[in-house]
Amino acid sequence: MGLVSWSNLAVLSCAALTRAVNGAQIPLTPPLSSHFLKSTTPAQWDFNVTPDLNSTSHFIFDTVASLSQHWTNARYRNGHNIVPGTVPLGTLLYHGTVKHEVPAAPEWTATDPEHSYLFCLSAPTKDGSSSSCWHLTLVVTRPLKVLDFDGSSAAMMYGGSMDTQDIVTWGEVKPDWTFSERKRINELCEWGREFGLDGFVRMEMDFEIMLCDFTRAVEIVSFLNLNSSMKGGGHRPPSKSPGRKPSFELAPSFAWPNDGPSSILQYRVIEAGVWHNTYPGETRINLDLNGLISFYDTDLFPSLAVARFGQERWKHRLQGLSVVDSKAFQTRIREVLEQIRHPGSGIDWSTLIRVIVDRYAERLEILQYLLNSTSTADQAKRVQGHLRSMVVPYILHTSVPNSDFTNHSWALPVYEYCASTHTRYISSTPSILTRMTKSESLILRSVQEVSKEICRVVVGMWAEGVELGLDAISPASLPSLKFESVKIINAVRRWHERTEGLMAWLDWSVWVKCRPACGYEEICYLPTWPYIPGRGPHGPHPPRPDVGQSRVQAQLQGADDGEEVSVLPQPKCIRRVEPFTGI
Repeated sequence: MGLVSWSNLAVLSCAALTRAVNGAQIPLTPPLSSHFLKSTTPAQWDFNVTPDLNSTSHFIFDTVASLSQHWTNARYRNGHNIVPGTVPLGTLLYHGTVKHEVPAAPEWTATDPEHSYLFCLSAPTKDGSSSSCWHLTLVVTRPLKVLDFDGSSAAMMYGGSMDTQDIVTWGEVKPDWTFSERKRINELCEWGREFGLDGFVRMEMDFEIMLCDFTRAVEIVSFLNLNSSMKGGGHRPPSKSPGRKPSFELAPSFAWPNDGPSSILQYRVIEAGVWHNTYPGETRINLDLNGLISFYDTDLFPSLAVARFGQERWKHRLQGLSVVDSKAFQTRIREVLEQIRHPGSGIDWSTLIRVIVDRYAERLEILQYLLNSTSTADQAKRVQGHLRSMVVPYILHTSVPNSDFTNHSWALPVYEYCASTHTRYISSTPSILTRMTKSESLILRSVQEVSKEICRVVVGMWAEGVELGLDAISPASLPSLKFESVKIINAVRRWHERTEGLMAWLDWSVWVKCRPACGYEEICYLPTWPYIPGRGPHGPHPPRPDVGQSRVQAQLQGADDGEEVSVLPQPKCIRRVEPFTGI
């Protein structure tokens, strides 16, 4: 029997509820959220039915779960989400400069002073002396209206980190304008003026806000003439062009040194980024998920499903966005920004997703650990006990095996309740569904599909263990339940493959950590721009004018000097006290 009656949803639009699901890609829309909870049927709750190969629900789930968090967005530099948000009243922002002048044009501000101080370089004066840096501190006097680009969206390098900004500003990816930061900020701010946007949120070593107007919604707290520990040592002023964001291309000594004042300061900005590694992330940016736009939305951007087919997630980009889909994006972003105050359903999606992650992340990791041990009958009992503990809130009194073990049919209610318990109320309440924004329906679908796949695998393994006689739930009188070591060991091997497959599909960055754990004088660090291993401090360089067209094209696709840039960053231990080594 299903969890909800279809008749309960009759108040919704018939056309919306019966929208067809066509093609390999499953459109992520409100009707499918309701469709998910139709009455239980073998097709709906079949342990052998895996997610569609083209499903992007796990990508949507993980990117939404990782918003404003440094760790995952450093791991996957190419962002796919654009989210409206606000910066609260009283928030401090910081700007490092070589001039005692409040910027008259759009400029970059940091959320932590360690970050802005790196750009507060000493500049030589006309008489040859050196002037100390100027450090501007601002306070937000009313909530700033901002647009957030996820991923490492401030990483000035080829490979896709700037794609979402290109789509917003120019309607297409412009790899040859990757380093055109002044053009980018000016045109973004010009574009955002119509919607009353005050700035744009991006991430590199730490988070920054591209502030469009230093005279609106902010006031000066201080403008200090600081002593710069960054002077000398080969550092140069960022540019003679006023207002240009300093580039690490112009400061070669920003390569990681082993000791000295510069190394301490550079470590401090990395440390500031680490503060925001995990949930809740950078809390000074309040994102409104009611207006989230995801380029993993296959209903809105079907052309990208074709472009990324067969690619690893690390290489997903927006270069394949069609002209039609680009126009659809412009329509959607306009809807979002013009209706930014839409109240939505009232569901706290960030918390709901966090509940799912907290519930399963560590338990799946422990399951993986147990299954990596020697496959013995005793070990199988330990695994079975762990599996049972994961699903015990959903094991009904009537959930016991009978003489028919076909597809674990007796365990289907356990599978269904496990998969739907967190979203059942939302999906069965018409008043909530009718208030949902398109963004919320997208998120709901991702939560449903991720929960379903987790429970399909976990409950399926538990049910098999019950049938093998590993669980006390099994009535001893059933002759078919025999404790056979060979079958059990083979089952455990299958469980190992299924667990590895599930965790690879989910790909939660909480499982990406330093092994073994770092010592007390170290931190676990995920390499991020501009400290790209093996590529100097700047990552890929812009094409040189003397190289051939084929080399330029290779670079624009993510390759530098014939080598592959797209290598997934791996965590490592670096020192947090002198001498600073390991970056």
